[in-house]
Amino acid sequence: MGSILTKGYLCALGAVLIWSGFILVSRMGGISPLLSYDIIAIRYLTCAMLVFPFWLFGKRFNLLNPKLVIISLIGGLGYALFAFKGFEKAPASHAAVLLPGLLPIFIALLSTLINKDQHAASKWLGVIVITIGIFTLFWQEFNVAGELSIGHLSLIGAAACWALFSVLIARWTITPWEATASLAIITCVIYIPIYLVWSPKNISTNLIYEIAIQAFYQGFMATIIQMLLYVRAVQLIGPANMGSMMAIVPILAGFTAIPVFNEALNTTLVIALLFVSMGVWLANSNWLRKSTTHLIESATTRR
Repeated sequence: MGSILTKGYLCALGAVLIWSGFILVSRMGGISPLLSYDIIAIRYLTCAMLVFPFWLFGKRFNLLNPKLVIISLIGGLGYALFAFKGFEKAPASHAAVLLPGLLPIFIALLSTLINKDQHAASKWLGVIVITIGIFTLFWQEFNVAGELSIGHLSLIGAAACWALFSVLIARWTITPWEATASLAIITCVIYIPIYLVWSPKNISTNLIYEIAIQAFYQGFMATIIQMLLYVRAVQLIGPANMGSMMAIVPILAGFTAIPVFNEALNTTLVIALLFVSMGVWLANSNWLRKSTTHLIESATTRR
């Protein structure tokens, strides 16, 4: 049992590290000469090339299934267009607040509205704590700039797209393999022709180093390896424990981004990162339920 838990938490840690790295590498691409449209093309072309042979010669399924096309448009194309514009225009430390923070909020709301899910009190407590953290960051932005930047708004859009994608794959019982292969292949088939014909581009042989980094991380690590580690962790330690581990992402990505990209560190940002991290942990833990049960049992025993 101990060995299984150890493997599960190692897989969870791997997924957390890759997700944190995704924020940093995406911001690296955002401030490079590459355009957000270029990075999306690199991400899905690389991923599709890696996944397609496994689909073709292995677990094949109908890629023309309307539900798979819908989740690919939302979780693949929609998410990417918003996310990489966000990484181009907003600091990585702010992305570390908004993406991991808004996901539990949007998922809780959408799953309640669409799937009629019932959530524990700890989930809503976590959502409240996350909201305080996010509004702390927004308060700072309004004080400094008078408005939210297009980067911040794009990151909000990205979180909404990924949350809707997550709720729909649960509603439609789409497997991790179907979700991964669909996002890669369908998004690539839809996006690449549009990119080649209409999108602005800035890809050249002079940027081979930047292209290689984005291809390896976006197309391989952040899509395929992270998905495998995440699913395996959920199998071994359960979704609640895996969700709680994601609380590390805002702290790790946010505080790493500050020296790496020379981003401003201030009290407001620290508060936002800590509140979002605490809120993510609360939203995915059974702490409140266990504490309440323990109190009830103790009171019953004393009586």
